[in-house]
Amino acid sequence: MKDRQKKIRTRIWRDRQLYLFLILPVIYIIIFAYVPMSGLAMAFTDYSARKGIFGSEFVGLDNFKRFFESYQSVRIIFNTIILSVYAIVAGFPIPICFALILNSLRGEKFKKFAQSVVNLPHFISVTVMVGILFQLLNSRIGLYGMAVEALTGSYPPDLFASPSGFRHLYVWSGVWQEFGWGSVIYTAALSSVDPVYHEAAQIDGASRFQRIIHIDLPSILPTIVICLILRMGSVMSVGFEKVFLMQNGLNLSASNVISTYVYQIGLSATGNSDFSFATAIGMFNSVVNLIMIAITNKIAGKIGDTTLW
Repeated sequence: MKDRQKKIRTRIWRDRQLYLFLILPVIYIIIFAYVPMSGLAMAFTDYSARKGIFGSEFVGLDNFKRFFESYQSVRIIFNTIILSVYAIVAGFPIPICFALILNSLRGEKFKKFAQSVVNLPHFISVTVMVGILFQLLNSRIGLYGMAVEALTGSYPPDLFASPSGFRHLYVWSGVWQEFGWGSVIYTAALSSVDPVYHEAAQIDGASRFQRIIHIDLPSILPTIVICLILRMGSVMSVGFEKVFLMQNGLNLSASNVISTYVYQIGLSATGNSDFSFATAIGMFNSVVNLIMIAITNKIAGKIGDTTLW
């Protein structure tokens, strides 16, 4: 036991500079990730600002019951799941396909140029992105409206006023903005593939497509599995900012998700904010995400050898 402790101390001293670099990130995580968890106690109380979190009346699971008994709960959960699953189905395979195609190109200069171009939308802020969508897809003065009016002689329907149109706009604008950035990790994984495999396959007469399917894709499969597990861990966490900016009274039936509902309850414009109720909904959201990541990780372990733990 003493020898083991001595080895640990020796290793820590040897790598002391690396441990020093960890101090600030660890402090940051403790302050902004772990300390705020104490506020989850608010979900089980009838919170009063005068009494504080731990001085407020304990109500148990009443706030959770209120949410599940609310007439809006089913619609809000349904909207959140639909948007998230739609985004995964539409957006998860595209970065993988793009990375495989990019890796198969021969011109290094063109590959770097293409990668730079598709990465640029990632750095556009959400507010600017939604502004671009409003300008381009405006049914009257936008490019979409003027093009349809020129071809048909009448103005098209407003896409932002349609609940189904909102879902498509939200998902596919996100795919366009993030697929280039999402392909970076797969491109990095593909760079570690030994060229000897491709040379051997070429000698055996394998086409480029066959080499992608039988060499490149299996090589990045562990990375794909890890990314999918992590993505499933946020299946209930639909981005608040973009949904909120695209939301209006006409598409509310499809755009009101858990994150925007928590905002409405917790920071009500009428002054009737219910912090306990909002905290309970947010806690429910986080618990579902935790369950999803655990289930996905378990399934991945049953099917293959790649898991998070």
